[in-house]
Amino acid sequence: MKYNWELPDWADFKYSLDAIETQLYAFALETGEITGILKSLPKDIREASLLEVMLSEAIKTSEIEGEFLSRQDVMSSIRNNLGLNETRELVRDEKSKGIGALMVDVRRTYQEPLTVDKLWDWHKLLLGSSLRIRIGQWRSGDAPMQIISGSIGKEKIHFQAPPSGRIPDEMSRFIQWFNDTAAGGIRAISSAPVRAAIAHLYFETIHPFEDGNGRIGRAIAEKTLSQTLGRPVMMSLSRTVEADRKQYYTALEHAQKSNEITKWVTYFAEVALQAQRESRQLIDFTLQKTHFFERHKKQLNDRQTKVIQKMLEAGQKGFEGGMSAKKYMSVAKTSKATATRDLQMLVEIGVFETLGGGRSVRYELVL
Repeated sequence: MKYNWELPDWADFKYSLDAIETQLYAFALETGEITGILKSLPKDIREASLLEVMLSEAIKTSEIEGEFLSRQDVMSSIRNNLGLNETRELVRDEKSKGIGALMVDVRRTYQEPLTVDKLWDWHKLLLGSSLRIRIGQWRSGDAPMQIISGSIGKEKIHFQAPPSGRIPDEMSRFIQWFNDTAAGGIRAISSAPVRAAIAHLYFETIHPFEDGNGRIGRAIAEKTLSQTLGRPVMMSLSRTVEADRKQYYTALEHAQKSNEITKWVTYFAEVALQAQRESRQLIDFTLQKTHFFERHKKQLNDRQTKVIQKMLEAGQKGFEGGMSAKKYMSVAKTSKATATRDLQMLVEIGVFETLGGGRSVRYELVL
């Protein structure tokens, strides 16, 4: 069996859009609605929504690769790089610092052409603390670059990338294709999901780095979407991909065996559409949170505010299983008597609703 890069028509990707006209139309509608919503929102809510999107993308693109980062560290890194902190917040974890910087740079420089230096800079941001791989340069050596699963002795090879000696020429072709297909380019692709699908597959097939290819490949997809849409993209592709990683890897593996990529483009267009829908939900949630604190800020003490903010970081309903007196004591660093009193007050003013009873009583947020 040969991989796509070994075939005579390599990089001459063919696909039909007939099967995804509905998804592309829905994507365009969702994009238009989100653009309209963002224009109507106050600046602080737009910024809060963008922060949440970048945080989600940073956390999820790392989780896809098996890395679980601190939300607080990543958020601090993003805020530092956006210049939103009067004094820079301390970020001890180098991986969190790097992925936060990458998220900001992808959106800040989306209009710029793609270059070798830009990709190497992203690689340094992402893996600059690593001592075991080549940082900010293409992979080298004679050992094959393979995607493998399974235990020792039972390995399964899912994909083998082009040999290292081909990387400089392959990446030169890829970068030329990327810039030529941008808006205004000589081979412009007008559909954002289609261009992003091809860009991601093309880059992942070359696999030019020793490590970090998946995360940088998803950053390239987001840059592609932003360029084609004409604004920094307000979505987290990785959040949608991470929800069903198996499907993502299966679709990618299948696409790397042929240069007829209709199934891959169809899959990616559906991911982009779902990511847009989730983005709209996130903006709605951000707006709900803002209105919530405007309504209740004068009623809440510092302990209650801290606990509620912690719950909202976990989503619309707060912690899985709800809030309990024990959890409240842990987050607020307070006594059981004070926790019980605070919780009862939150129920009385309509901030919490109770579930269950007795010792198993739980509390959920009412937004």
